[in-house]
Amino acid sequence: MGVSDERPLPRIATPVLLKAGLALFWARLGSLNALESISTARFWKRWLGEPMCSADTIGRVHAQMVTCGLRKGLHQLYVCLKRNKALTGIGGLDVAVLDGHETHCSYRRHCSGCLTRVIPTEQGERAQYYHRHVTIMLLGEKLRLLLDMEPQRPREGEVTTALRLLDRVLKTYPRAFKVLLADALYAEAPFINFLWSHHKHVLVVLKDERRDLYQDVSALFELEQPSKGQYRSRECLWWDVQDLTSWPQVVPPIRVVQSRETFFVRPQATGQLTQQTSQWMWVTTLSQASTELIVRLGHARWDIENYGFNELVNAWHADHVYKHHPRAIEAFCLVVFLAYNLFHAFLTLNLKPALRYAKTDSFWASAIASEIYQDAVKFQAGRPP
Repeated sequence: MGVSDERPLPRIATPVLLKAGLALFWARLGSLNALESISTARFWKRWLGEPMCSADTIGRVHAQMVTCGLRKGLHQLYVCLKRNKALTGIGGLDVAVLDGHETHCSYRRHCSGCLTRVIPTEQGERAQYYHRHVTIMLLGEKLRLLLDMEPQRPREGEVTTALRLLDRVLKTYPRAFKVLLADALYAEAPFINFLWSHHKHVLVVLKDERRDLYQDVSALFELEQPSKGQYRSRECLWWDVQDLTSWPQVVPPIRVVQSRETFFVRPQATGQLTQQTSQWMWVTTLSQASTELIVRLGHARWDIENYGFNELVNAWHADHVYKHHPRAIEAFCLVVFLAYNLFHAFLTLNLKPALRYAKTDSFWASAIASEIYQDAVKFQAGRPP
């Protein structure tokens, strides 16, 4: 993979530290101190080829790591999975989703890469420091792949960060996706035109009622009879208007789809089954896809939240600040992306269904952690494993 760092005369090779970082995330240890506490396990000699280094060393080297090497590793894994036809897309389309995510915030600790905002408190206004990045994920029927991320810089908007990320991703992954999904923040003409100029389609949520486009299509929907459809267990009414030019700043003609969905929920407070209705509206440059597929893709935008950010934070401890340094934060984020992709690719493609049956992802993470902890306990008890 060719991962390296800026140390002039390193005593510990960078790939060794990368492998330690991968094990940190696979075992869901949550901190470098937790990793150091089990450094006596013989597992590290087998996995790393040498004893485990200190937590300070791992953090310091990640702050000097050349992140392009980590991105090359993510790309190599993508190429391998694509060659083996493991990336199937959705509805016959190669689909990616883009979104921003805030990893952490603090009133005290900050670095040169921190963003700043003023928060009103009981003691008055206080400056809060935080880090935020934009991530792109490749979606599929069975497997999802985190492709890349870009840190948001001070005094910079999220869409600007996303365009910088896409400029790099489209050069590295020119054929990885045909359609890009995004939330309502990205419903901007420069964003849509940028993707159109690179021969990519876009599908974004349309929310802003002040937009001329929103007002125009709302009037058109009142004159049009909806078609009936179904999304999962929801009964839907769909409106679909194509070849709109109500957004003059956007180069291609656009299409707007609205879905009014009826579903049933059972609140825990009452226990009674109640009917609810939700309404969604999407704007897209896709003209040939069916209305059903547009609705399916519109809801698939949430995959980066449910299977990406939420899983990385709650299960992989990706929001933990392992080293408060802008490059270290970026490096650890790319390492957890690599660990996530390898973990899910192995479980999805290499394990037989009978072996995966009734076993959650946390089961396999606990199995990895138990092997390391058991090894460390035996060593500390004076009984060689």
